[in-house]
Amino acid sequence: MSALEPSTGGTAIAVRGLRHAFNDHTVLDGVDLDVPAGTVLALLGPSGCGKSTLLKALAGLLRPQSGRIDFGGATVCDDRRHAPPERRGLGMVFQDYALWPHMSVAQNVGFALEMRGVPRRDRPARVQEALALVGLHEHAARRPSELSGGQQQRVALARAIVARPQVLLFDEPLSNLDRALRESLCVEIGALLRRLGTTAVYVTHDHEEAHALAHTIARMAHGRIADLVMSKPRDSA
Repeated sequence: MSALEPSTGGTAIAVRGLRHAFNDHTVLDGVDLDVPAGTVLALLGPSGCGKSTLLKALAGLLRPQSGRIDFGGATVCDDRRHAPPERRGLGMVFQDYALWPHMSVAQNVGFALEMRGVPRRDRPARVQEALALVGLHEHAARRPSELSGGQQQRVALARAIVARPQVLLFDEPLSNLDRALRESLCVEIGALLRRLGTTAVYVTHDHEEAHALAHTIARMAHGRIADLVMSKPRDSA
């Protein structure tokens, strides 16, 4: 796959009857959701509505108390099984970037390939490919501390896509950036996801952000999907 070619596409996600509670507080109350392959879905809602808990359940970072999650028709979570994150073939982009400060940009991105067991000889080309896709190929030798907040988030995105996952999960990745940079990066991320054909679930509380990048917006309230809205994401200039 060259830097200009799309990936082979994402995988469909199906969620059925997902329930979870912390003590006596129900955070997921029978969630049903379908995300077709290659779709960008935004989970939108205020703090406490369940969107981050749902994302953690999709990632395998939290095991729901009941319900089922399928990736591409294969069950990754139900009452009998719970596949860990590394066995779900996904990439994640966090709010706080989660970069290793002692590693260079290239090393941060390459670490994802090391964890996936990609042969050492294949890693440099894959890293450069991912950095080229996010516009950071000239910054490979720098440390995260030498980059702006927007550049650091691009490194986190490169690390998430370098292993060519079929599912990408975003946990409010732009909330630490100023408004102008958020708007710019949001459109860039959306355009990149459509170019790669990756299935993505993107958590946000920002309506404009959701409409800028997602094909479908799932508005959550009180642990449920309140409604689904079709959107028309913007392409970058």
